Amino acid sequence: MRNTASGPDLTVRAAATADLDALAALHSRARAQYFRGRLPDTMLDTPAERARWRETWEQALTCPGTAVLCADRSGAPVGVAAYRPGTGAPVTDVELSQLHVDPAYWRSGVGSALHDACVAAWHEAGHTTARLQVYWHNRRARDFYARHGWRPDEVRRPVPDATHLSLLLTLTPGAR
Repeated sequence: MRNTASGPDLTVRAAATADLDALAALHSRARAQYFRGRLPDTMLDTPAERARWRETWEQALTCPGTAVLCADRSGAPVGVAAYRPGTGAPVTDVELSQLHVDPAYWRSGVGSALHDACVAAWHEAGHTTARLQVYWHNRRARDFYARHGWRPDEVRRPVPDATHLSLLLTLTPGAR
């Protein structure tokens, strides 16, 4: 799949095991950026953290039912998304478990291209509801999802000390 809305050099494709190191590094950079000041720096973009995320992405790539998409700009991975059937949910539900963009490419259309590719795949698969968890303090991500039609999931209201907010996207049949 190719997205030209953000430039002809942006491609969204299925991720491969050859992408693991790049995906782990970009995920670590993104996580370090939005957690900076909330977690100790020793827990952020370190070799151990990149190794942990590499293992996580390797598991996602090999997990039946999980789809992993990679956004490339000029041939280099700059974003990644993963989704899977909703845990303990109806077959029409899907969960966006990860969506990360390298901070150097924030607000460049990479996240929207990944999101659009996910939504298109969800429509094709017949999903009618998508859910995700977003870090409560990640205002940038919360604003991104709101712009794309996500709203708080009233069924999954956060407890007072929750660190994450549940969001819901209703997928209109036949729409893309």
